Amino acid sequence: MIYIEKNDKPNIIEKMLNLIKVQDSTIILPINEKTKEKQIEKIAKKTIKVIGKISNSKKIVLSKKMKKEEKYINYLNTYGMEISEGRWLFEILLTDIVKYITEKQKIEKANISILINDLTDIEFNNIKILAQKYNMINIVTNHIEKFRKLENQLKEEGIIITITNNKKKSLMKSNIIVNVDFPKELLNKYSLNENACIINLKKIVKITQKRFNGLTVNDYEIVFRNDVCDEKFFNGKYEIKDLYEAGMYKKSPFIELREKIKKDGVKINKLFLNNGEL
Repeated sequence: MIYIEKNDKPNIIEKMLNLIKVQDSTIILPINEKTKEKQIEKIAKKTIKVIGKISNSKKIVLSKKMKKEEKYINYLNTYGMEISEGRWLFEILLTDIVKYITEKQKIEKANISILINDLTDIEFNNIKILAQKYNMINIVTNHIEKFRKLENQLKEEGIIITITNNKKKSLMKSNIIVNVDFPKELLNKYSLNENACIINLKKIVKITQKRFNGLTVNDYEIVFRNDVCDEKFFNGKYEIKDLYEAGMYKKSPFIELREKIKKDGVKINKLFLNNGEL
């Protein structure tokens, strides 16, 4: 694991030579809003060399300030670095997020639509859990054939889900819409319940429909037991969700990931909306 922070007040020599400081597994960079792109590229290349010397891992956690350096992040991505951003953990926590919304919004009967084209193991398990807990689950997809196995498996358990691609009717009755992988252009072609709560799992998606007055969830904050983390969780420089995600083994079976989350007492503390928080 590599942690990357900003030295946003580098001295003249550090600026001229793009000097990088290393403290254990933390890399401190001479970068700020005035750093030119050529310098950023050089700093990114030096970062990769330093990482190769101090670690075999390509897993990186960026400080809150470093997460704003988009150009630098783009260079890291070209080198194949795995940057922890909390989006993968967002998917693992989906059922907790739905529960949080129903409680906060006092939704007694949740009608949930899930917009999805690529059915991964995580989404397969999430849909199963949601279908077992909530009566009305709609799968909205352009690849209906991918979901027949899941539909048949749930039917054997006495659970009925609806699979559709009806752009006009599929989302009108849903008060919770989970957007797994629909891009903005596709999502905005569908007729939405104007008071729905939309959860964007993969990335931020802006709703452009004028009549939409609901909530759009794009990010989150978690809390958990203090004894499961180290000092970096307390210094305020990093996002807690990024640090926690980075400590998880992504190839673990879904059930093991959920057991770890339960054991560590992970809970949704806050959801961030387009224009506020929940």
